[in-house]
Amino acid sequence: MPTPKNLRVVITRQGGPEVLQLVEEEIPPVPPGHVGVKVFATGVAFADVLMRRGLYPKTPAFPFSPGYDIVGEVHSLGEGVNEFRLGERVAALTMIGGYSQYAAVPAAHLVRVPEGLDAAEAVSLVLNYVTAYQMMQRVAKLSEGQAMLVHSAAGGVGTAALQLGKKLKLRMFGTASKPKHELIHSLRATPIDYRSEDFREVVRRALPGGLDCVLDPIGGIHWWESYRCLRSAGNLVCYGAQAAVSEGKGAAALGFALLGLIKVLPDGRRASWYNVKLLRDAKPEWFREDLSRLFEMLAARQIQPVIAGKLPLRGAARANGLLEAAQVAGKLVLLPQE
Repeated sequence: MPTPKNLRVVITRQGGPEVLQLVEEEIPPVPPGHVGVKVFATGVAFADVLMRRGLYPKTPAFPFSPGYDIVGEVHSLGEGVNEFRLGERVAALTMIGGYSQYAAVPAAHLVRVPEGLDAAEAVSLVLNYVTAYQMMQRVAKLSEGQAMLVHSAAGGVGTAALQLGKKLKLRMFGTASKPKHELIHSLRATPIDYRSEDFREVVRRALPGGLDCVLDPIGGIHWWESYRCLRSAGNLVCYGAQAAVSEGKGAAALGFALLGLIKVLPDGRRASWYNVKLLRDAKPEWFREDLSRLFEMLAARQIQPVIAGKLPLRGAARANGLLEAAQVAGKLVLLPQE
């Protein structure tokens, strides 16, 4: 019987989606303290786009495999690993390496996945829903009935935030292009066309006193405009730098400079930077607790991830192109075993 091979997608050099290449190789040995995972689903994230464009900090030298989140089953155990068993379903926030049929993950980073959950839905929680949940609960500490604006509201994190906000009975606004407004409406939020409307003016007319929270992955001067929408004691949570793709690294640098200034303004409002991996590393118990809670909510059908599409590994370049061109509503998922 032939030894199984590992297919994975690598970013060969800095550039557009065309630099993604499918390669075949031996399944690498699992290092001590790690678990070999047979990957059933991996998400396509905007962080992958930023890495490919050379705009994401602390990424490896090319070539490497992207892939921020995975769901699969335990395929092999590295030396010293006793807390998992073969065949057990697991999830992990990997940051890189997910675009692969097999991945080696530190055992400490794995979270068990309840039986019966769809892999594509489950992987949508690992990055997107944990990000939304922690920004809303751990950072902004939102409570029932408050008001929130979500930028890029039709994306993976945006739709997660709106679903979680609906559960909290928040009054919600979401920026998106016109074709995605029906989705925003369905998630009980007021859509704002970022191409033809001034979101500050829409919010001001609806809520003269301002918002309790804004979730903003855009970056640059956009963070300042979002901050101006807040009421006293409101929270701006910044968690991305999408503007860097179209405007360059200068936009990202400007955004972080502005964020530093905003933080010291004595006006009662708050602004913070959120990164799911940094918080996972600083508070690993929060990540395990929050993801496990979200898995319970999914099993009870209290949340329903919006899946934009499911593609095999060979569709990674197409998926990246769609995401970069903002032609995606919800979460794009790659299925490495298909």
